[in-house]
Amino acid sequence: MHADLTGQTAVVTGAGRGLGLAFAQALSAAGASVALIARSAGELAETAALIERAGGKALALPADVSDRAAVHEALAEAEKSLGAVDVLVNNAGIAGPIQPFWETDGEDWWRVLEVNLRGPVLCSRAVLPGMVSRRHGRIINIATSAIPIASFSAYSTSKAALVRFTECLAAETRPHGVAAFSIVPGTIRTRMSEQVLNSPDGQKWLPWFRRIFDAGLDLPAARPAELVVRLASGRFDALTGLCLSPLDDLELIARSLAEVERDRLYSLRVRPLPSASPNQAFAAIRAAAERPA
Repeated sequence: MHADLTGQTAVVTGAGRGLGLAFAQALSAAGASVALIARSAGELAETAALIERAGGKALALPADVSDRAAVHEALAEAEKSLGAVDVLVNNAGIAGPIQPFWETDGEDWWRVLEVNLRGPVLCSRAVLPGMVSRRHGRIINIATSAIPIASFSAYSTSKAALVRFTECLAAETRPHGVAAFSIVPGTIRTRMSEQVLNSPDGQKWLPWFRRIFDAGLDLPAARPAELVVRLASGRFDALTGLCLSPLDDLELIARSLAEVERDRLYSLRVRPLPSASPNQAFAAIRAAAERPA
């Protein structure tokens, strides 16, 4: 991975299993001390043990990322025990209801946003003042391609909002030496994906999902973990605000940054018909609003 995070502190949410486990192990292998946050104390203890047996340093901090007090307590302990947070990976997430929106329970639907969006918001709010004051830090939000998936509206909405939140953070923090990225990890065989594959609702409403695995288009967890480490290294801070995937050529994107910024590539945008020319004065004001402060 050609990244050295020695002396840095990383926080990974949802670190008890799946992608969170892979991210934590990869960051530790690159030299970072890793604080692990998830609701399951048992799974966190197993992750910490794996990292420590490999020679790394890990701290298990059971907490619900949607609980503001619990988040602040966990991150305060992380900084007390491991040092100031250099990297935050907001990975904790749930799938939520898989069915047409009008058939969902409203509380179940909203709970997805509590975890998938409020969680990253709370964690980011807790670490950003320190990152900004030190002019150093990276936030990596685990999103998806944010496409509108029928019968999966809570998850799709939460991840689209997370991409936009990341773009706003990047615009605000870039002048202060802090970078923020959202990443599309790809389809990985995790407990969440198994739920979608094997649950009655998943089989009924998302039958296309199995085709990804049948066609061998899923990825090993090591691929997005490598991307997380590369972004955490600081080498690609110029790409702050972009939504990236393990299949992207980061070097090519960095070389093509003028084109990326001009055409708003790797970002969440509403694109009108080319023939529908916007008011030029208003367009100029909007362009100014999108530039970093």
